[in-house]
Formats: sequence, structure tokens, C-alpha cells
Amino acid sequence: MTREKKVKAVQVDFKQAEKVRKYLITEGLIKDDLRIAKDENFIYFPLNKVSDKLRFYKIVEKEFKKREKKQNTYKEMISLSDKTKISLPTSYDIIGDIILLKLQKESSIYKRKIGEALLKSNKHVKTVCLVQPVSGELRTRSMEIIAGEKRTRTTHVEYGLRFNLDVKKTYFSPRLASERRRVANFAKEGETIVDMFAGVAPFSIMIAKYSNPKIIYAIDKNKDAIDFAKSNIKINNVLDKIEIIHADAKEATQILDKKGVKANRIIMNLPLSAHLFFEHALKIASDKCVIHYYDILKEEKIEDRITYLRKTAKEKGYVLEKTSINKIKTYAPREFYIGIDITAKKTPL
Repeated sequence: MTREKKVKAVQVDFKQAEKVRKYLITEGLIKDDLRIAKDENFIYFPLNKVSDKLRFYKIVEKEFKKREKKQNTYKEMISLSDKTKISLPTSYDIIGDIILLKLQKESSIYKRKIGEALLKSNKHVKTVCLVQPVSGELRTRSMEIIAGEKRTRTTHVEYGLRFNLDVKKTYFSPRLASERRRVANFAKEGETIVDMFAGVAPFSIMIAKYSNPKIIYAIDKNKDAIDFAKSNIKINNVLDKIEIIHADAKEATQILDKKGVKANRIIMNLPLSAHLFFEHALKIASDKCVIHYYDILKEEKIEDRITYLRKTAKEKGYVLEKTSINKIKTYAPREFYIGIDITAKKTPL
């Protein structure tokens, strides 16, 4: 199939090009499915018709490369007023072949139209869900399927890894993909690692696959998440590196402490509540331990949280040698999903 087409064109010198381009667009004469061409001396604008308005321009015949068809955004596919479209979200999460979408109350009356438009503009997506914020100890959310197939189970692919999950029954954020890879890059060979809120085990599996830890203890209270985690460590061939523990993180750390487990690295991905478990993490920390701590905070509250963590560490016989803050994504106006890389060192008795 040829990617070039010969059509009539306006030939202009470079000095006139921008002025002529704007004129052709205004008059609806430029052929927008072909790329503009140029040589050493002239620029050529492909025409969809030769109008009498162009009698003062030089018209030539020239071959043009076809322009890749631009994929329309879902907003362009909805027949709503411009005012209404402005309030529609510009971003959403795609997990496997499912879209998770949040809408403002005034936009939710158009949810069916929005869902169908999202299916049309994202060809690989099969289901669109209108979701509420994550809540509860099991980190789940209520949701409504507004378009596509009536299912919430999918398989998400990330850095060559496959994660089976149910978006309604388990927590998973595709926006943390680069963060998971970053942590995996930092993990050192032979480490003992504890993933305190593992979910379907994306952090644990990423580290197990791309580092060479001694063992990873992946903990979660959500039975559905644990079932998927067991499946995921199997399909990603890391059964020998990860031990799954179905328990509350506080109980699990007590069990590991009694076993004498001392972690070189701990992952605490439980935004809004992770600080409540920090003292329990320190119970199983080695004399020098790296903790990847995640939280959702307003900018002005970040330093207060670090002060709290330092105070808690001191009470448990640790000093925080280093705290490195990374604003991963915006959660709300002036509120951020942050990651803090913490180096905790046990103080001498």
C-alpha cells in the first residue's frame, strides 16, 4: 500500500509559508490527511481543491506522504457543550483492558455517553468503570460499569510482567509502574525484603524478577489480593523468591519478629495510613534498613509527617539517617502521592 499521493499544491517560498498556511486553513483548502512537503527552495501545501482564490499563487502537482490518522480523544467523540466538556477529566487509569474513571457530580449524568466514547477512543479497552476513592482496610472501591463488558477482572502487563487482578476487589495503581521499577533497581542482591501491604504483589514480583533478593515476605490482609498474588508469583516464575502471608501487617510483623526475621528493605505502600504501622516496621528492621514509605499529603504537611516518623524511630531505638522525598503524582490540588526513601539505623544501646 503506497504511503504517497500526487495532488495539486500551492508552491510558496519560506518567507510566505506561515501566512499562506493560515490562509489555506481559514479557507478550508488545505488537505489535512497529507504532510506538508518542502525542498531547498519552496514549501508545498497539498490542496483538497483548486479555488479561484488561489489565482495569484503558483499551483503545481506534487507527491505528498500520507499523514498518520490522528486518534480522536474521547472528548471529541461526545456531543456535549464545550462548557460541559471542560469539566470532563483529562486523565484516567487503564488497568489491563479496563478503564477506571472518576467524574464530578455534574458530569456523572453523562456517564453512559462518556463510557462509550472512551471505548471508541481506546480500542484495546473492553470495560469502563466509574469509580469512587479507595477506602477501608482492604483498599477496595465501589464502582459501576458504565460501558463495555460486565466484568472487573483483567490482566495488566508492566515491564514484561503479568498481573492478574480484579479492580473491584483489589487495589492496583498503574501509575506506580516506574516507581516499582525504581525500587527494584535499588534493591541489592541477597537482601531480605518485607512488602507490608503487598496487594496482588506488583512491588514484590518486580523486585524478585529484576533484582536477586534472598527472600521477599509479601503481606496483605485482603484475601482476594492474596489469591491473586499467589497466582501472579507463579505466572511470573518467582515462586522461589516470595513467601505470601495472609495477615494484618501488625500481626505479620509480630510473627516475623518471633522468627528472627530482620529486613534489609521494607516497602510500606499504604497511603493515608502507613504512618500508623511505622513502629511495627521497625520491629523487623535490620540494624540498617531502607524503608520505602508512601503517603498522600498536602505540601505543607510533608515535613510534619517526617518529624513524626523521626520521633517514632527514636522511641524504637532508631535514627533516620536519610529521608529522600519524591512527589510521584498529584492526588488533589496541592496534595501529593509521595514516596519517601528512608534509611533507618539502629542506635547503640
